[in-house]
Amino acid sequence: MKSPAGGALDKQSDRDLEVSLSPDQDQSAGLTVEALPQAVEAATAEKGTYGQILKSSALVGGSSVINIAIGIVRTKAMALLLGPAGYGLFGLYGSIANLTQSIAGMGVNSSGVRQIAAAVGSGDAEQVGLTTVVLRRTSIILGALGALLLIVASRQVSAITFGNKQQAAAVCLLSVAVFFQLVSWGQNALIQGMRRIADLAKIQVLGALFGMIFSVILVYFWRDKGVVPSLVSVALMSLAASWWYSRKIHIQAPSLTASEVGREAAELLKLGSAFAATGFMTTGVAYAVRIMLLRNVGFEATGYYQSAWTLGGLYVGFILQAMGADFYPRLTASAHDNAMSNRLVNEQTQVGFLLAGPGVLATLTFTPMVIGLFYSAKFLAAVSVLRWICLGTTLQVITWPMGFIIVAKGKQALFFATELSWTVASLGFAWICIKFLGLNGAGIAFFGSYLFYGLLLYPIVYQLSGFRWSAANKRIGIILLSLIIAVFSGFYLLSFFGAACLGTLATLLSGLYSIRVLSRYVSLERLPGPFRRLLGALRPVFPGF
Repeated sequence: MKSPAGGALDKQSDRDLEVSLSPDQDQSAGLTVEALPQAVEAATAEKGTYGQILKSSALVGGSSVINIAIGIVRTKAMALLLGPAGYGLFGLYGSIANLTQSIAGMGVNSSGVRQIAAAVGSGDAEQVGLTTVVLRRTSIILGALGALLLIVASRQVSAITFGNKQQAAAVCLLSVAVFFQLVSWGQNALIQGMRRIADLAKIQVLGALFGMIFSVILVYFWRDKGVVPSLVSVALMSLAASWWYSRKIHIQAPSLTASEVGREAAELLKLGSAFAATGFMTTGVAYAVRIMLLRNVGFEATGYYQSAWTLGGLYVGFILQAMGADFYPRLTASAHDNAMSNRLVNEQTQVGFLLAGPGVLATLTFTPMVIGLFYSAKFLAAVSVLRWICLGTTLQVITWPMGFIIVAKGKQALFFATELSWTVASLGFAWICIKFLGLNGAGIAFFGSYLFYGLLLYPIVYQLSGFRWSAANKRIGIILLSLIIAVFSGFYLLSFFGAACLGTLATLLSGLYSIRVLSRYVSLERLPGPFRRLLGALRPVFPGF
């Protein structure tokens, strides 16, 4: 839940996804070179982009929910078919694949989005073609190198992971999954950089769905021996889905010289290495916090924190994923225009506030019910730490749009420095808070790290682009943050019943306020279907909507 670029609704049909497209995103034909001026115009139009932000949030958030549901089914099936020991084996092989992909991928899946979006924003058809060709070739080369790395080190990996070299052949087979996944990442970066958000949502859902079907079938017939083939099948389905939609993007490949390819590839890897490094930082902090809890409090506290961490990021994660999927390439395309960039950041922050506020208040209010529903009454000790994590995720919604300014402008060294500062601060807060406050200290440290991050980012982005929060954001921020602080404090100052009533009232009021503000900014026909239906239901009761 950290780097800006760097993871139970009904399933949406293809028709729902198509209806949610903006007019400039016709999915029946690829984005040709001739269509680039329209893409640039859409990226830099002076009109507000609230409707596009809401559509992107609905698409990406909806696909994320579906993926979570598919993942739950897949996990349940694997657990029943493999048993505890076999499922542990499944997790070990998955960890090996993920680690290899992180090392070999070099952050190109994130830097590729930035480079493609910048090329589209420039309106230079030749540059778009150059960047696309180099991104595809680089992804294939990195995939092959990652697979080769795993094959060469298979005996050592088997010995380190399993205590013997008997699994070396299975580790070698796992290299095929690494290759497929890294090539798929490159194709996804192309689609995301082109802002084909509906296609991206479909890729995620279809890849997960067919991957789940084939992996469960393989494990059903082969049991433990089907674990690695099932992981390969998941990667293959991801590759097939991304290929199916990336082939719609018709780019005229230019005549390339070796120097041009080398220069573009170097730019990809240069920025990608910053993403890769910060990804390792984020993973390292999460790992270190769990180790601190284990050493200072115990195994149960680690489990409580993990459950709170998962639930705390569940709702806000949809909003943050939408930022990465659509807002990031849009901002990159306008990175040269500070006024446009600042307006886009303020709009994204405002929509993030309005979408996140009611969800955060609801989570704060109904935390015991949420934990009991997702886990069991044995996990109620996680209630307090979850509330602190909710405060931290609220700050994430505020800080993420600002962080994208640094990424969009390609300031790799500055991006690395800010992420390193956050890492050091996070580890320091965690060490002190967990040592003296135990489990709750982990949540307080998470909140503190994002308070630090916001105070660090604001003056930096002001220097980069002259960014300041708009008057509307200050007003909305004061209203929603005041409600969040009041509800959070209520559970420490009031009786549980009184605090629950306050939280319920605040959730309803914030929800109505958010809908009212969004309906003023966005015309009814540009709102996603669920919002239109909700407004239609509210208007007879609240004529002002």
